[in-house]
Amino acid sequence: MILGFVSAILAECTLEEVLQTAQETGYNGVELMCWPLGKAERRYAGVTHLDVDNFGAEQAKQVQELCAHYGVTITGLGYYPNPLDPDTEAAGKYVEHLRKVIDASALLEIGLVNTFIGRDPAKSIDENWARFLETWVPLVRYAESQGVKIGIENCPMYFSKDEWPSGKNLAISPAIWRRMFEAIPSDNFGLNYDPSHLVWQQMDYIAPLREFSGKLLHLHAKDVRVDRHRLNDVGILATPLEYHLPKLPGLGEIDWGRFFSVLGDVGYTGAVVVEVEDRAYEGSQETRKMALAQSNRYLRNFSPVG
Repeated sequence: MILGFVSAILAECTLEEVLQTAQETGYNGVELMCWPLGKAERRYAGVTHLDVDNFGAEQAKQVQELCAHYGVTITGLGYYPNPLDPDTEAAGKYVEHLRKVIDASALLEIGLVNTFIGRDPAKSIDENWARFLETWVPLVRYAESQGVKIGIENCPMYFSKDEWPSGKNLAISPAIWRRMFEAIPSDNFGLNYDPSHLVWQQMDYIAPLREFSGKLLHLHAKDVRVDRHRLNDVGILATPLEYHLPKLPGLGEIDWGRFFSVLGDVGYTGAVVVEVEDRAYEGSQETRKMALAQSNRYLRNFSPVG
């Protein structure tokens, strides 16, 4: 099993510095962020550790040599926009860039891209469905043609006012995943599974490991703490950050021993990648690196890392 981290937490670092940090903190993998160069659209977005514009064989060779030098594997390329944005011009740009990320993943022989399905937050799931098929059937077919798999993260993406009331990602629950995979039955289309998003939605985060074991392409290790006193005050119709906090693994409500035990039962041997969104550790680059080191030490108690 590969234990890695999401590179977004080291936004100011170069690719080489990210790989060096992985080596120094004991990781053997990194999910590299591949946003277009420019201003960040939201927290943890807009980070570019791999510029996929004008990315060719020479650039791929340089990246592979860096990875070999530091002994770090790229677990996947990450780009998390809203391909179903109601602004169709913006959505078109997101899809175009996503295709470039797929191309880069093929050149690097990684074979995996992680992203969101997207959603118009002003519309219901059924009202978004035709657009989902229109956008994602050709995207999955394109990924298949390049020998690349697409891992969809299950974050609802409705934390801020512009994402309210229904979020910017359709793939939020097992019921929707079943419908999604039935509509696009491809081995190249699966999940980048993050258990923390089920916890604050008051759902079982273990059961999907068994039901969707064949669709687990990549995993995010992020914990979460639901503060009951805050939830009692604002209710479940409040924006989620009013009653829950993302935390480092081991500092929230997820039973990581049980989580990894079930992963072993279902035969998962892919990447588990720490996603640091714990604000208690975000004061400086030093504390963010401390968060990575702490998460590594904790998760190695449970994970058979090679």
